[in-house]
Amino acid sequence: MTDAYPMRINKYLAHKGIATRKAADMLVEKGLVKINGRRAVLGDKVSESDNVEVNHSGKKYRYFAYNKPVGVITHSPQLGEREIATSTKLTDIFPVGRLDKASHGLIILTDDARITDRLLSPQYDHDKEYFVQVRQELPNNFKKRMESGVRIDGHITKKCRVDVVGPKSFRITLTEGKKHQIRRMCAALRLDIVDLERTRIMNIKLGRRPAGARHQIVGDELKLFLKGLGL
Repeated sequence: MTDAYPMRINKYLAHKGIATRKAADMLVEKGLVKINGRRAVLGDKVSESDNVEVNHSGKKYRYFAYNKPVGVITHSPQLGEREIATSTKLTDIFPVGRLDKASHGLIILTDDARITDRLLSPQYDHDKEYFVQVRQELPNNFKKRMESGVRIDGHITKKCRVDVVGPKSFRITLTEGKKHQIRRMCAALRLDIVDLERTRIMNIKLGRRPAGARHQIVGDELKLFLKGLGL
C-alpha cells in the first residue's frame, strides 16, 4: 500500500478490498469494525501496525436484482435527480457498481460490503452482459474489432464476446468495467448508442422484470452467485 499512515478507517478498508468507503462507513456505524479491540468510530485513523477486525459472523445479508430505469442515478444525485436508494425504498442497502443515467437494466443491491471488491476489481473476471442498439448500421468488421479490443484513451480494452443480433444491435459480454466503456468503445468505431441495457451479471439475469422492479436473490441462485465470488 503506497498511501501514508495514519489512514482513515474507511480508506483503509477500501484499500484492503473489504468495502467501498461509503460501505465501510456503514460497517463502522453498525459497530462491526474494531481497532485494537476497540469499537471504531467514523473518522478514526489507523497506523500500519494496528489490528483491524471486521465482524461479519452471524450477519444475514440481503441481495436484490434491480432493473434500474433510464433516468435513475446510481450514486451522488444532483438537485432534482432520482437515485436508486430512494426509488427502491429499501433501507441500509447500496448498489454495487454503476450504471449511467442514460442506461438501464440489472444492478445488484445489497448490504454486504464484502462483495464490492470481488465483483468490481479488475483482478477478477466476472461476466457482465449488455444489449446495445446503435443509430448506424454495424460495419462488416464490427464483431472482430470489438472482440479483439478497442483503444479508448490510450488503453486497449480486454478481449470480450460480441454477438451481432441485427444490423444495428448486438450483445456484448465484458469482464472489465471501465467508466462508460461500451459507449466509448462504440464512439471509437463512430457508432452512436441509442439504447444500452445490462441484462446479466455472472449468473444473475434480468429476465422480463419491468423497469423499477426487483427480486431478492435467494436459494440456489444466491449460492451460485456467492460461490462465483469466492464467498
